[in-house]
Amino acid sequence: MNYSDLKYDIEEFESDQDKKLPQPPLVKAAMRKDSIELPKNFDALSVHSNFLDIINTRHSSRVYTQEPMSLLELSYMLWTCQGVKQIRGKKYATLRTVPSGGARHGFELYFVCQNVEGLNPGTYHYLPMEHHIEFLNPIEKVSDILASSLCDQLWALKANVIFYFSYIPYRTEWRYGHLAHRIALVDLGHVGENIYLASTSIGLGTCGIGACVTRICDEMFELEGENEFIIYAQPIGKVNKEDFVKEKSFYEFVEKEGL
Repeated sequence: MNYSDLKYDIEEFESDQDKKLPQPPLVKAAMRKDSIELPKNFDALSVHSNFLDIINTRHSSRVYTQEPMSLLELSYMLWTCQGVKQIRGKKYATLRTVPSGGARHGFELYFVCQNVEGLNPGTYHYLPMEHHIEFLNPIEKVSDILASSLCDQLWALKANVIFYFSYIPYRTEWRYGHLAHRIALVDLGHVGENIYLASTSIGLGTCGIGACVTRICDEMFELEGENEFIIYAQPIGKVNKEDFVKEKSFYEFVEKEGL
């Protein structure tokens, strides 16, 4: 493909926003009648405040202790990667804990809970406007489904929670049209890095996963797969510093193959 032939100039098309078409909703509506209010007393957490240390010690973690995660820790992780701090205008845009091109925020956050104090195992949806979560469904044979959804990356099954991010393309396309995919790629990086930094700040571990089986993931969270679909996952779990050496086992092939 000759990429120079593609038209990437934002001035060369008329967006649906330019056409005065209705703006899509800022967030997805609740999927259930009931929701669970999350604690927000983050001062009660032991949050590491040295930002340079957080940057220097951030790394991907695939070894988890399987100790329970507190509801406050989960609340902190949800807030730091998708929380709504303010609404601009009446319903023009959400200003969140992560940046987004044009404040479009094209993602929804779902998660599988395995080991969080006070929560039943199963699938959940985060409601960022209220900072609530809603329970969707229990999962039978959770290990099999999780493994299938994450291309058999079995280490992820020991995480306390696994975040799954869906993309709703039209939220971004309404303003940016065919350029929306560029915004989404960068925005997802913002989200993933916030999860890394936030987890490091309270002694948790995480590792981003791009290898997701979209069809299986969509079914887990009742998504139709066209106007909204899963594109990324990030397990989060309790970790021990002493276990960091075990991470090397994931890359033994590098030495064996002389890469």
